[in-house]
Parts: sequence; C-alpha cells; structure tokens
Amino acid sequence: MSNYDLSTIRHSAAHVMAAAVKQLYPDAKFDIGPATENGFYYDFDMEHRLVTEDLKAIEKAMKKLIGRKLAFERFETSREEAMKLLEGQPYKLERLADIAEGDAISFYRTGDFLDLCRGPHVENSGEIGAVKLTGIAGSYFRGDEKNPMLQRIYGIAFPTEEELQNYIRQQEEAAKRDHRKLGVELDLFGFSDNVGPGLVLWRPKGSLIRHLVETFWKEEHYKNGYELLYTPHIGQSLLWETSGHLGFYRDGMYSPMEIDERDYYVKPMNCPFHIEVYRSRLRSYRELPLRWAELGTVYRYEKSGALHGLMRVRGFTQDDSHIICTPESIEDEIAEVLRFSLEMNRTFFGSATVIKPYLSTRPEKAVGEPERWETAIRSLRKAVDKCGLECEVDEGGGAFYGPKIDLKIKDAIGREWQTTTIQFDFNLPERFDMTYIGEDGKKHRPYMVHRALLGSLERFFGILVEHYAGAFPLWLAPEQARILPVSDAQIGVAQKIASELRAKGFRVGVDEQAAGLGAKIRAARNERVPYLMVLGEREAESGCVSLRTRRDGELGAMSVEEVAKKMQNEVENKIV
Repeated sequence: MSNYDLSTIRHSAAHVMAAAVKQLYPDAKFDIGPATENGFYYDFDMEHRLVTEDLKAIEKAMKKLIGRKLAFERFETSREEAMKLLEGQPYKLERLADIAEGDAISFYRTGDFLDLCRGPHVENSGEIGAVKLTGIAGSYFRGDEKNPMLQRIYGIAFPTEEELQNYIRQQEEAAKRDHRKLGVELDLFGFSDNVGPGLVLWRPKGSLIRHLVETFWKEEHYKNGYELLYTPHIGQSLLWETSGHLGFYRDGMYSPMEIDERDYYVKPMNCPFHIEVYRSRLRSYRELPLRWAELGTVYRYEKSGALHGLMRVRGFTQDDSHIICTPESIEDEIAEVLRFSLEMNRTFFGSATVIKPYLSTRPEKAVGEPERWETAIRSLRKAVDKCGLECEVDEGGGAFYGPKIDLKIKDAIGREWQTTTIQFDFNLPERFDMTYIGEDGKKHRPYMVHRALLGSLERFFGILVEHYAGAFPLWLAPEQARILPVSDAQIGVAQKIASELRAKGFRVGVDEQAAGLGAKIRAARNERVPYLMVLGEREAESGCVSLRTRRDGELGAMSVEEVAKKMQNEVENKIV
C-alpha cells in the first residue's frame, strides 16, 4: 500500500507515461502532464498520429519502467542551464518562461527522461501502483485554438490493482447509467439544434417525473415554513449593476435586449428579485425570519465544450431559497435548513444514503465584518455537529461574500454528487442596503442565506436517472404499472382494471400489442415499469392478476384491491 496521496501517484504516472512515449517516439515534443481528479494526462506533439492500438504498447512500456523502480531525482538549476536542457522542446521552453525571476527552477529525472517540474513525486516508479491508459484526444497548446493542436493521452492510476479494477467496473457501470443515453432510450428529455445547445426539451415522461418532484418540493416547503415566490425572467441593467453581476459575472450572462430604450438581461440568478420583494416595504424584526423559495429558471452562458447533458446546461431551474433573519436567530435557522436538506435528500435517495458536508470558510479577501463571518461559520459547524455528521473543512475556501456548506451524496455506485448548498451572503445585503427595524427602533442589517436543496432540477434529474439507472421508485415512475393481457380476449377486462386503478390515482398502462407474453414482459422491463400485472383467462375469470414487481419479484395471484393497497403503501411512504 502506497504512502502517497493519489495526486502524487498520478502525477508520477504521467511522467512515466512521458518516459515511455520518449522510448517509443524519440522525436516527440512534450508539454505538460498533470494529475486530474480521476487520473492523469500528458500532451505531446509528434508526427505519428496516435490511435487506440498504440496505447497498449505505451502502457506495456510504462509497466516495465514501473517494475524497474526508477528513482525520481529532483535537482534545481539556473535559467540558462535549464534552457540548454530543454533545447529542442519549444513547449517546455515556453513553460520555463512562465517561471518568475527568482523562483526555483526544478527538474525531475526518471531513468532517461528529464522533465521541467515542481513536483512532488513518489520516491521511485515502483510506488506508482497500477496504471491503465484510457484514451486519446486533441488539445490546443495552452487551450488556445490559435496554437498548435497537441495529442493528449489520458490514463488512470491507483495504489493497487484491486482499486484500479474497482474503478474500471464503476466506470463501466456509469456508462450503462449515463443519463444522456437513458434519456433517449426512456424518452425522458432531449435537445434540438433548432432550439440551441444546452437548452432542454422535456418530453412527456420526463415532464411527469419533474412535475412529481416539483409538487413534492412545494408541499414540503410549505410544511417547513417557507413561502413561495414567482419572479420575472428578465430585469433591467440597473438591477444587475447593483447586484454586481454586470461587474463580476458579465461573461456568464447573455447580451442585453433593448426595451423602451433600456437594457434588460435574462436573469442568471434569482436573488436580486427576492431582495426587491424584501425592499418593497419597511421590515420589522417581528417579521423575521423570512423563508422565501422559488423554482426559478435562469440562463447562463456556458461554452459549448463545457455542456454535458443535463449536468451542464444554459437554461435551468434552480430550487432557490433565501432566508433573511436577525443575527440572534441565525444558528436556529441554519440548523433547521440543514435538517430539511438532509430529509429531502434522503427521501429521494433512501434513508441509508451516505451524505457528507463540506464547509468552506473565510478567504483572505472577503466582505463583511470578521465577527459576522465567525458567527456564520460557528452556526454552520454547530448545525453539522447537531446532525451527527463528519464535516470536511476547506479553510479559506469560501466565496468572498460568505462561508458555505455543500452536501454531497453517494449514489448507487459510490460516486459523489453535490446537491445542497447553504451559502451566507454579506455582499448583497450591503449592495441593496437591506435593513430591518430592530427592537430598539433602529435600522439593522439582516443576515441573508442562499440555499438550494437540489441544486437545479435539470442536474438533479440527471443524478436521479443515473442513481436509479432509469428504474425510478414507484412514487416517481412515469408509468407505475402495466397490465399484460395474455390474449386479445382479456383486453376488455384489462382496460376495466386500469380504469379502476387510475381512479385511485395510479399511473397504469395496458399493453394491447399483438405479441406474446414474453415479449410484453421484456418491453415493460426495458421501459423500467415497476409493477407488471399478467392477466390470463384464469385471472380474468377470478377477478385477479398475477403480480410481479421490480422490488419483490413474482408474487402470484392477487386481487386488484390488494394490488392497490400495496402500491398505495409504497407511494405514500416513498419507498426507494
């Protein structure tokens, strides 16, 4: 077992990969080879156009170098000497020029391979563990399309072969669960070139699931003391100037439209509108806290290369909320919003779901008095402790306008997804001069907390699709049950049963295709229908159906009333 962190192992693996490429392609020119979140890559410029088959030879050479346990030898040198060492390597020479005068210029030698690098690295190549090369892509030097196109080789590395194989299996499972693939197969959502990239078209089945999510979301918010708002999709430039978006976020906003000789922008965020509702009249401490929520659709410009199914889009609906309260009530409010967030996430993903909070604290450059930051961070820590969760702290990682907590859930195959964000904001209350009249009759500045439970409905829906592999629990399934007549003679009875169940509020279909029972069962399973009710001659005569469910398998003959009670229990308790 290696004593090094994954980042160091993967960075070292990138160097070994470059050494292997140098052995096989001596004329290659090298750029950079960093570790990434899930692996590593290295960029090369060479005449040979790499194909997938080449990866096997490079990987084989890498494994030989790893087996030799080559030392990673670090040394520093002068700029002049470094230029001599990098002769014939134009990309490395440009990277050398990036190093400021007076800063150390360091190299690492691994066998015959020498690289300009800050490190750190493992002691020797034998400590890298298990590696696998995963793909090839093109990449412009420094990410600028005006520069030469380089060839990028991707790889993954783990301390042990077992960990590597577990990761590969997870990736294979992830590919099966890819929400983009399942979205098409299950007819849930899509995109259109005529509409534009990153703009989602929800199809009937996906729209129904979204309706169920939204309805539950609204009901739970009302139960938990929130009030709902609706705000416009556009606002005058003055609003965005006051909020600071035009100063700090203009690149993420769309171009203005002129209306009545004034510039209007489609909204990238909902918060300025909620603040305007607050400022519509003088507020008293007796009114606070205010908990306002909105399913507000926003629009942000994302580069086309960054778009990714529902996970990164240009138009999306945030489950936005703003809590405006006094300093005295902030700890209770944060504890309550965290409890509510955990409850909502566990409803959608199951009570056994692993949920981990990440706390980001005050950065060097920040707005707001230090005392307010201390109060805010303390309230976030206390809320996490009260819920009995272990929190990972990112010291100095908060936004300039306030600390925050992010909640990440582990899905069915162990991947982490961020859902909830609880974010303090000391900036907007100042910019919009938000005040309330305190018990002393004087004006005071309220605390303001941004809170998104699900993040955005689009991204959350994508997470749900991948978590359940499209097989949604009964309460969210667009078609909860399907009746499968064995022959045409049972279609009339099947339609009557379906009508009875629909009258009770269930979503039930009847397969009237001229196909065998086996084909009908396969079709229903492929469409992830949770309840299948087989209706043959014997069942039709006895007023029963032969039930099989995704959760429980074959359950045999049951009356329609028994089936309805079973479904009702599963729906009411939101069993996942």
